[in-house]
Amino acid sequence: MTSPTDTTTTSAANEDLIQVGSPLIVTDSAQNKMLELLQGQEEENLSVRVAAQAGGCSGMQYQMFFDNQTHEGDMQMSFGEVSVVVDAASVAAIHGTTIDFVETAEKQGFTIDNPNASAGGGCACGGSCACGGH
Repeated sequence: MTSPTDTTTTSAANEDLIQVGSPLIVTDSAQNKMLELLQGQEEENLSVRVAAQAGGCSGMQYQMFFDNQTHEGDMQMSFGEVSVVVDAASVAAIHGTTIDFVETAEKQGFTIDNPNASAGGGCACGGSCACGGH
């Protein structure tokens, strides 16, 4: 598993960077797949944005998408050549989360293992969780 080499919070003007701890763990497999997907994009300077938002059958669902912008309060992390951005509102909900990429005969895709997800959330969709405090 890979820990970020450069974890920072940025201001709107990308000034006054502050070193902080990482809320995420990205496995080597996930990092490699993210890099492969990023390299297939025409646009340069893209990051992978990870967000936890209200929705889903248990209260929270995850989003991962390419983004070329940072916003005030965003947390930026570098995992090798991959830049990952998390918005301020999602940091607490995803703290300690591991992102992996699996490829088996039964399943292919990114998986998100969030230790903050309620065990009794009753989620049937597989894409949401009830995270502590949300």
